[in-house]
Amino acid sequence: MTARSFLKPHHVARAVFHPTWIPDSLDPSVDALKKARVIAGAVAAFGVYTFVEGGFAFDEMLDNAATACVVLLFITPLTVGVMLHLWRRSGAGTVGQLREPLVRSLKLLLLFIGSALGTVTIFQLGGSLGPLGSLLLSLVGLWMGFFVIAGAYRISGNFFGTAAVHRCLPPLLATVTTWLMAIPDLVTGDLHGLGLAMGVVFILGAPVTVTGIALLEMGRLRNRYGIRLAAHPATLPTFTAPPPPSYPPNGYAPSQGNPYAPGPRNPYAPQQPYNPRPPYGPQPPYNPQPPYNPQTPYNP
Repeated sequence: MTARSFLKPHHVARAVFHPTWIPDSLDPSVDALKKARVIAGAVAAFGVYTFVEGGFAFDEMLDNAATACVVLLFITPLTVGVMLHLWRRSGAGTVGQLREPLVRSLKLLLLFIGSALGTVTIFQLGGSLGPLGSLLLSLVGLWMGFFVIAGAYRISGNFFGTAAVHRCLPPLLATVTTWLMAIPDLVTGDLHGLGLAMGVVFILGAPVTVTGIALLEMGRLRNRYGIRLAAHPATLPTFTAPPPPSYPPNGYAPSQGNPYAPGPRNPYAPQQPYNPRPPYGPQPPYNPQPPYNPQTPYNP
């Protein structure tokens, strides 16, 4: 990265939250399902009821972001720990085999939570430092806000790089997280000013959608590649993402030259001398026509 890249927070977020050790999607269909899951997760994170009742509330968004960070901090290690216990009981592998990707994912989790909570703190302290301090904090807060939003998009897809541990972990973690953020509102009856029917629809809509997409994603991994959630990662086949095609996705390819042209030649080899075509062949001489033969005059 260059110094100019730091002026673009989304470039920094891509480099920080999607490092090279995170595996790419195995095929375009899985990648499309992952993007759909990210969109549904964003709806669950911010809450559509914020836009339905009273418009967009910035303070409520900050509260939701802080709550999401706390949920992620506890539920992600807990869910991964449960899966590690199940994999170890299967006897197919050990936890030590997964230590390196687990540590990397934990670092990514802590880095994102620290960035998100730091951004929330900056916005909350913005009005208490005088005009100049508020201006500086506003600029820093705006940069951090774009950085965290872009990072959240990357994190939602790879879920802190847990795909390096097991490719089924990101959809599983997305499902568990969205349900844990929606269930408290239903249990406490806090429908945020919406009616019962609308509240249930809007609160449960996002987690149900995320769950359906996650099941499709895991089903595609199981049916096409034999990757099962209950199987220890050491027993799964190793796949690499296919290379990008050599032609544009719309099917257009530039002209490849004359298909009937001769093959490559050695420019230093003696070439065939110029063979001129035979000159224009002689034509028969001009054969003049007989002179005009007048007709005999009329003979009475």
